Amino acid sequence: MTVVTNSVRVADVFEYALRHGGTGAQAATVVLTGGVRTPSDSLVGPIADRAIRSLHFDLLFLGSHGISLEAGLSTPNLAEAETNRSFVASARRVVAVADHTKWGTVGLSTFASLSEVDTLVTDVGLPAEIRSAVAEQVRSVIIAEAEG
Repeated sequence: MTVVTNSVRVADVFEYALRHGGTGAQAATVVLTGGVRTPSDSLVGPIADRAIRSLHFDLLFLGSHGISLEAGLSTPNLAEAETNRSFVASARRVVAVADHTKWGTVGLSTFASLSEVDTLVTDVGLPAEIRSAVAEQVRSVIIAEAEG
């Protein structure tokens, strides 16, 4: 398995897991894209975009600042939006992860329409009528429930 990320935090988590995870850890690799670091510890910009566009991803997990029917997935950071577009364009399958608090928030720049998302993972707080509307555009909606 190869994990490619533009998140310094995600790279650290996977690197730790690979070193301390036991079986199969030696067969995995973590690739950090490079780029300019944002306040959220993501690496974005032309260096990251070029690296991402040169790769092919089987499966992309992607968060977003906001999500709506009209705007799709969006962010207020223009450089981050371009880097996310590169990820989406290079992926065979896109899994968007956004809890209900992201719903209806529209950032400055859209980086993917809902029709480009294969699976949306959200939580039980997303109202049923919105789930139905999203399900018409997204191939699959998964409702994660908190363990309790």
